[in-house]
Amino acid sequence: MKTDLSHTAVAAALGFALLGIGLAQAAPLPPMQKADGIAYMTGGIGEGQSSALENEGKHWPLMLEFATRDHAKSDFAANVKVMVKDAKGNTVLDTTSSGPFLLARLDPGRYTVDATFAGKMLQQKVEVGKAPTRHLFLWPQGTGE
Repeated sequence: MKTDLSHTAVAAALGFALLGIGLAQAAPLPPMQKADGIAYMTGGIGEGQSSALENEGKHWPLMLEFATRDHAKSDFAANVKVMVKDAKGNTVLDTTSSGPFLLARLDPGRYTVDATFAGKMLQQKVEVGKAPTRHLFLWPQGTGE
């Protein structure tokens, strides 16, 4: 009986230790911001925050991801100037993404997104609906060097 108790105690201690490791590795989300009534969140520097934002993006209408191509792989891009315009051409969000991800709570509709990194602008048409949508902005090799 003493053996069962010690195995239980060891299992419980191991479970708490693993839980503690998991909590220590979880990165907090960056703060939510607002501009002209549009809630948004930017960041994703570091693996923990990057994973947290990718998970959180499943609950936001629009998720933008920024990267540069470097030979056979892609690297995250940060400090990207982002301008989102509605179908009438009105700017609804004008900000700089501090990391490779930008989440935005936009109303359903069609938008044009201009993303500028290292002086090079990429533009995409996006449609925000009931389901979350994700768009990748990928600059060519050498951008930002």
